[in-house]
Amino acid sequence: MPSLYATTVASPIGTLHVAATDVGLCLIAFDDGGVKADVESLARRYDVTRRDGTNVHLDRATKELAAYFSGTLRDFSVSLDVRGTDFQQAVWHGLKGIRYGQTISYGELARRIGRPGASRAVGAANGANRMAVVLPCHRVVNAVGALHGYGGGLWRKGFLLQHEQAIVGRTAHIRTA
Repeated sequence: MPSLYATTVASPIGTLHVAATDVGLCLIAFDDGGVKADVESLARRYDVTRRDGTNVHLDRATKELAAYFSGTLRDFSVSLDVRGTDFQQAVWHGLKGIRYGQTISYGELARRIGRPGASRAVGAANGANRMAVVLPCHRVVNAVGALHGYGGGLWRKGFLLQHEQAIVGRTAHIRTA
C-alpha cells in the first residue's frame, strides 16, 4: 500500500507540518491546532498508510523550505501530489505562475486561468490549497491590493510577501485594509 510520511519544520512563521506520499508533497500546514487530525484525514482520503520516517519528497521539501526562508530559493522543485477538482487544479497551477515577490488579484488569477468573473471561486480554491508557501496563494490579494483571506492568518501572508519583496529588492507596498 502507498505511504504517507510527515514531519515538522521550524520556520519564521511558526512550525510547519509537512507531509508527502510516495508520489510527492501533499501538505504544508501551519501548526494552529488540528494538524494531526488533518494528516490522518489526508491519509484516508489519499488511501495511503501513515508511516514513520521520511522519503525523498519530504527530505527535498524540508531542504527547499529552509532555503526559501533563508532567501536563497525562489522556485520550489519538489514533486507535488495535490488532489482537487479540475477547477482547483487550474487555480493551483495558476499560483505557480505568480512570480516571486509579486502579487496579483483574485480577478487577475481568474483571468489567467481562463475563467474571468470567477474571482470568488478562485478565492475558495485558494482557501482549499493545502500547500502553503509552495503553491503561493499568499501572492494573491484583493482587487485594491490589500491582504485578504489567508488560512494561516494575515500576519503570515504579510510576512511572506515582505520576505519575498525584501529579497528581490522591492519596497513592500502591502495594504492591510
